[in-house]
Amino acid sequence: MQKLLLTIDKLSTQVGQIFSWLIFVLTIMITWEVVSRYAFDNPHPWAFDVMSMMYGTLFMMAGAYTLSKNGHVRGDVLYGFFTPRLQAGLDLALYIIFFIPGIVALAWAGYNFAGESWAINEHSNITANGPPVYPFKTIIPIAGLLLLLQGFVEIVRCIVCLQEGEWPSRGDDVDEVDVEKLKEMVHVKDEDIAKLDAYVTGEQGAHK
Repeated sequence: MQKLLLTIDKLSTQVGQIFSWLIFVLTIMITWEVVSRYAFDNPHPWAFDVMSMMYGTLFMMAGAYTLSKNGHVRGDVLYGFFTPRLQAGLDLALYIIFFIPGIVALAWAGYNFAGESWAINEHSNITANGPPVYPFKTIIPIAGLLLLLQGFVEIVRCIVCLQEGEWPSRGDDVDEVDVEKLKEMVHVKDEDIAKLDAYVTGEQGAHK
């Protein structure tokens, strides 16, 4: 079971990492459009639509990735003090009551939006000669399905935590700064930090 959970984590991570390159593409495109508009007086009417769709795609396709890393915003002020079992019970209830119905509705509505958009060959009407919208709307049900898949993984994790009293492991990706590894890299010991702290405290006291 744990292997299956980590496999889906890996899928969500890979999808998120692939679509994260849209940040680079979007940056280049915005820079190019600004230079083209103000330096060469040659704006492109379709650029705004394309940039908006690229950002929307990035936002939606990062949802499952963020969920797999437990990175979505929550009220950690209280949540962090709960025991793992209480955290899992709360998460499980919220997944069942809110998450699953909401994401199912997103995927179903997105499927209908995308189908209608493909049927009428929809193009953006914000600007003249707007780009096609149907590829962007197709992202909605895809993102919904990936979120739903990752959501089921999180539900299983909640059940495992309720049974075992601790959270199962997650897939590795970009971690926060590991202080211990950082200290090893620069050859700093806890004793050195304590001496530096005492020295700084003493200096501050001398200047008062």
